Amino acid sequence: MLASSVTGVPPYINIPLSSDCKTNSLSVGTKTGYRLFSVTAVDKLDCIHEGVECPDVYIVERLFSSSLVVVVSLSMPRRMNVYHFKKGTEICNYSYSNNILSVRLNRQRLVVCLEESIYIHNIKDMKLLKTLLNTPTNPSGLCALSVNHTNSYLAYPGSATIGEITVYDANSLSTVTLIQAHDSPLAALTFNSSGSKLASASEKGTVIRVFSVPEGQRLFEFRRGMKRYVSISSLSFSADAQFLCASSNTETVHIFKLEQHSPSREEESPTWSAYVGKMFTAASTYLPAQVSDMMHQDRAFATVRLNMFGLKNICALATIQKLPRLLVASSDGYLYIYNVDPQDGGECVLVQKHRCQVEQKEEENPEDVPPQPASQSYAATVALPSTPPSSTTLMGYSEDGGAQKGEVIPEHEFAEGPVCLDDENEFPPVGNQSN
Repeated sequence: MLASSVTGVPPYINIPLSSDCKTNSLSVGTKTGYRLFSVTAVDKLDCIHEGVECPDVYIVERLFSSSLVVVVSLSMPRRMNVYHFKKGTEICNYSYSNNILSVRLNRQRLVVCLEESIYIHNIKDMKLLKTLLNTPTNPSGLCALSVNHTNSYLAYPGSATIGEITVYDANSLSTVTLIQAHDSPLAALTFNSSGSKLASASEKGTVIRVFSVPEGQRLFEFRRGMKRYVSISSLSFSADAQFLCASSNTETVHIFKLEQHSPSREEESPTWSAYVGKMFTAASTYLPAQVSDMMHQDRAFATVRLNMFGLKNICALATIQKLPRLLVASSDGYLYIYNVDPQDGGECVLVQKHRCQVEQKEEENPEDVPPQPASQSYAATVALPSTPPSSTTLMGYSEDGGAQKGEVIPEHEFAEGPVCLDDENEFPPVGNQSN
């Protein structure tokens, strides 16, 4: 799952990373509910589900390719609803002491981020494992959770004034390391699929850095630009962690290549440019730190020029139909798919544009909006300030379809392989029992 999503008022857009590290789905929150899409071909965008349980959805997070989806609505911004969208059933809901700003999940943990606190749940039974109180003010709910559930690293701002990153192990429930990443406050964070690398950007948006996890050592530094400060809206690694893409509120998306420059290659071919490069490297040791850093920063390997400016958007690198692609989803409800040349880079070519929302006239026509079903909540909760998240006793499902306390989500849902949405045995039968 991406660490950054387009949030705020609908539409909310998220491009989850599946458990097999393929970016093959798209989640969109709308004024009438939410929509889930499958992206398996360039020229086809399949809407696999449209949820109307609650309007004005500003957070929708899907657990990889499973039928479990987490939804937060503007009408109840302190309550998180967990649904099995294929069965049309609510599994549970939780309420918190303040507005929910972001939700992250993998096969072990579900993390809920408020402005000054973070709640870590065991996703199998939704038990609250840990509450991180009095975290630095985080008005955007910035955090990242590794999709690799064997480590479940969680990254969030360690300061509201500088770009310090706290890396927390959500499995062992302990702090791993603190990384002094930037001079300015953080704007974006993301892990690679294995959780071994962490990329970050500050509010200035000019430099993007990649660190090793759990060591916290700087591995790469990329310069997005120098002329102006920008707001980085998303960062995303490719599945093999060889590339990193970054989108912002400008018209340009940058793709950086994570490669270590081999000095032996320069020694084999002593060209004039190699000689000049060595001279600059030697001279940088005598220059101010900021100038020296700029001389060691790599530029974008590939770029995309969007036909929009100022719109919030997120990006992701994916392999679709055996070719590398860049996906860009914007807050105006469109998904753009570009070809990427993994050898030479350069300007990426737009190959397809999809609309992710129903037309405005359809949204405004009440006859076209399906009637909302009656609530089948397992927990009608009310949150009070400075109280932990509230919920009634959660009921899970046994393999024979009966209800039992404890396991909300069946064990086979958390297998290593991706869950097939067309598999009728994906979940056992769901009963309409409640407490």
